[in-house]
Amino acid sequence: MSTTVMDQPPLLRMRGFRNLFVARAVSELGSQVSYVALPLLAVTVLGAGAGEVGLLSALGTITVLALGLPAGAWVDRVRRRPVMIVTDVVRAGVLFSVPLAWWAGSLSMGQLYAVAVLMGAGTLLFDVASMSLVPGLVGRERLTSANSLLVATGAGSDIAGRSTAGVLVQLIGAPLAVLVDALSYLWSAAWLRGVPEPPPVAASPAREPVRRQIVAGVRFLFGNAVLVAALIQGTLANLAFPLCSVLLPVLLVGQLGYPEWVLGAYLAVGGLGALAGSSAAHAIARRLGTGRATWLAGLATAPASLLIPFLGRGPWLWAAAAGWFVLTFRTGVNNVLLTSLRQRVTPDDMLGRMTATMRLLLMGAVGVGGLLAGALGEVWGVRSALWLGAVIMAVSWVPFLFSRLRHEP
Repeated sequence: MSTTVMDQPPLLRMRGFRNLFVARAVSELGSQVSYVALPLLAVTVLGAGAGEVGLLSALGTITVLALGLPAGAWVDRVRRRPVMIVTDVVRAGVLFSVPLAWWAGSLSMGQLYAVAVLMGAGTLLFDVASMSLVPGLVGRERLTSANSLLVATGAGSDIAGRSTAGVLVQLIGAPLAVLVDALSYLWSAAWLRGVPEPPPVAASPAREPVRRQIVAGVRFLFGNAVLVAALIQGTLANLAFPLCSVLLPVLLVGQLGYPEWVLGAYLAVGGLGALAGSSAAHAIARRLGTGRATWLAGLATAPASLLIPFLGRGPWLWAAAAGWFVLTFRTGVNNVLLTSLRQRVTPDDMLGRMTATMRLLLMGAVGVGGLLAGALGEVWGVRSALWLGAVIMAVSWVPFLFSRLRHEP
């Protein structure tokens, strides 16, 4: 007799998933500190402008363009837990270099750019391995519940990490705030030692040429209409988000004169939205179905994006923050439902390649958005980037209407 979901223990009582959950939670909490601290370090310590901040944001994600496809093929060949542990340790070392260089008086934008590239590569490998490991830990029938828990925890880390980061930067300075993130990666690596892992699903791909594996992964993704619709929607949203957020340190702190904690609080509102959306995603999908939930959420939240370009003093700060909350609520819903859907329709021996190919385009869009934000900020001002991001975000749900994804249960 097969075991039903009702017969299985709660997810956090499963040792492997619990350790993965804690490792990711700790790492994500620290990462949100650097998300705020690194651009503030560039602006307040090194005097960076809009173009330099945009490039700093873009470099970490553009790294995915060069490494994404080979990373997926490689992860499908090897055991995933050691990959995650090594990338945690390497990222810790990279971040330790920032306060050390600051103490020595040698910190430069060139070093911050190098840190962004190395962190992007490490995060790519960690995330591909982590997402490929989840189905084997919990079973495909519990993917939505597991991803809801993981995404909600990530959103909670956004709230705590970003709001804490603004305060930390104000109290101890941006370089020491980066040190907190470095320590979090070491803690994450320690928890990952308790995650069990079966050997790779198939032995044959390890003997195939990497190029052939990459081509097979790309063909699989673009041959699946559901995955293509999710990819187009995600690419548009990921292009829009950096346009709406990368230049916030320049606008809020540099131009409007708000203290650093206001930037952290504003970004934390986004974490609250993602937390609410990811927590509600499972219930929404049970009521509406995965496909219908995704396009209805996009339609209902589209007008909120048009509040963001009005970010300013007084009530406009609150209005923009409310729009940011609504948009990130939708992101929380989509992150749970679309991630679970992708994992559900992908065979185990293709998970690494599907995930890496998807991330190549999704994170590549984030990188392009960061570069575009920097360019627009330099030429036409910060608000031009906010307006373009708002318009793209408002229409990013439209691809669902032309795909059978909207009929997915």
